[in-house]
Amino acid sequence: MKKIATWTVLALATSLAGCTGAAYSNHSLESVHQPVVRNAIYQFDVAATNGELPPSEQGRLQGWLDAMGVRYGDRVAIEDTSVYGASSAQATVRSMVERRGLLLSTDVPVTTGAVPEGHMRVVVTRASASVPGCPNWESKFTLNPTNATSANYGCATNGNLAAMIADPNDLIKGASNTRSDPTAATRAIQTYRTKPQTGAGELTKAPTSGGN
Repeated sequence: MKKIATWTVLALATSLAGCTGAAYSNHSLESVHQPVVRNAIYQFDVAATNGELPPSEQGRLQGWLDAMGVRYGDRVAIEDTSVYGASSAQATVRSMVERRGLLLSTDVPVTTGAVPEGHMRVVVTRASASVPGCPNWESKFTLNPTNATSANYGCATNGNLAAMIADPNDLIKGASNTRSDPTAATRAIQTYRTKPQTGAGELTKAPTSGGN
């Protein structure tokens, strides 16, 4: 059987800013320079023989994931078009993804082309954030008779935010509540309350050795 492996990039952009007018006409304290989030979709097809993922295909997929540098913030999904579903092959891919500290996403984005028969498609969605038009020193060389906000206002703050955020999609709708773990959040407090204090015990007499 001919093995087919493809990967395609689809760029999607979502802007957080609704206003794009000239900065010297901005009379508010809301910056016109807002982060723009772009999602790139990468796809890779692997052969699922009899519902299993052979070692050779596992090696190919592992090499692709290494080359892609899959990391936190990426969303990995599986597109399986088989009639009964290749559950064993999906479990193998899931374990490979979990070893990277990620979980499979249930949301499968739209990809290009149909999944070949007897194959399964692994889809990686990677988001990036940037602030277009920054830095902008327009107001430095333009008269500002209306005392408007500087054209460079907000570039540093929003640029640093876009560069530091682990998952740029959180800039669009925030982190999901399913990520919060009350047990983990209160672990430090519980440890402080239950662990005996270091000075609670009685003092012990340590033997000393004489010297000249």
